[in-house]
Order: sequence, then C-alpha cells, then structure tokens
Amino acid sequence: MKVLIAYYSAYGHIHKMAEAVAMGVGEIDNAEAVLRRVPETLPRDVLEKMGALEAQKAMAHIPVCTVAELAEADAVIFGTPTRFGNMCGQMRQFLDATGQLWANGALVGKVGSVFTSSNTQHGGQESTLLSFHITLLHHGFVIVGLPYTFQGQMRIDEITGGSPYGASTIAGVSGERMPSRNELDAARFQGRHVAAIAARLAA
Repeated sequence: MKVLIAYYSAYGHIHKMAEAVAMGVGEIDNAEAVLRRVPETLPRDVLEKMGALEAQKAMAHIPVCTVAELAEADAVIFGTPTRFGNMCGQMRQFLDATGQLWANGALVGKVGSVFTSSNTQHGGQESTLLSFHITLLHHGFVIVGLPYTFQGQMRIDEITGGSPYGASTIAGVSGERMPSRNELDAARFQGRHVAAIAARLAA
C-alpha cells in the first residue's frame, strides 16, 4: 500500500513535518511512505532573495511530484505552508493541473489528509487545512484529519500547532522556529492514522 506525501516547503519546516508523517506511515504493516515535493514556481533569483536556497538544497534529494503519482497512491497526505490563510501558490498550481484526474474519477475513494505551517500562532492554519479540504472533496477523497486521540493537541503548557483538521507547526515571523517535539509527534500520529485507515479501505 502506497501513501504519497506531496508537499511544498520553502524553508524546511514542512519538510521536517513531512519526514515525521512518513515515519508514522511506516509504522503500519505493508505501508510505504513516498515523499515528493510539488514543483517550484519561483525562479532561482527570487528564492535567493527570500533566503530559501539553503533549505531548497537540503531537500534537493526528494524527487519532484508528478500529477500521475496521485492516481498511483492509495492515500495522499498533502503538506503546504499557509499563505494568507490558504495553501501556497505552488501547491495551488500543482492541484490546478489535476483536471484530467478529476474527469476520470481517478482519485475517488482515496484517503486524503493535510498538514500545514504558519509564521504565527493564529496565522491561518485551520483555514488553510479546511479550505484545502474543498479541493479534496471535489476529487472524491475520503478526508482524514488528526483526531483527539492525539492528545498533544490539547496541551496548554506550551505554544503548539495541531487541530482536529490536521497537524501544523508555527515557524516564527522569520522562520526561526523549527517544529517542536509535540508538533512532530502530531505529524507522525497523522501519518500512522491515515495509513491505518487506508489499509482498512484497501482490505
């Protein structure tokens, strides 16, 4: 059973979360986690001005995702940073190229899930996850979130991401904060949870 983790990460925060998601997927028997980056749309000089080149190099070993790979997977877990309360432009452009899959019903019945990041604690994480779900519903995905059985999302002793809609992390205004242990645990839990449900559906 293949679980595709398709994500965009500019500075490495979503990449770290994606690795944790993959670890969770791997905890389910016969589940294979496949990490893929969605295509970059920004030119190199813009990425350099953004200070994102170093992080991009660190992720260069992850292959770029193709639209066809979505149809080959049993489940797809998408990762996107928040851009004004919505998915990033790179992810939007990637999904906008899935019209043929929609026309063929190629993704109907697959498990879909989403995780995200934002600069600030209230920077639109939940709206990003929920608005992403709209696209998944149009494709016929069976949407899976992060249930409250992951009790780390109920912590009040520290600032942390995570909601019933999916795992998330807070990056800081300058991207200085990497995912906390609790946020990585949430991502890992979500990966395991999605893979377990996908395995039941496959059976």
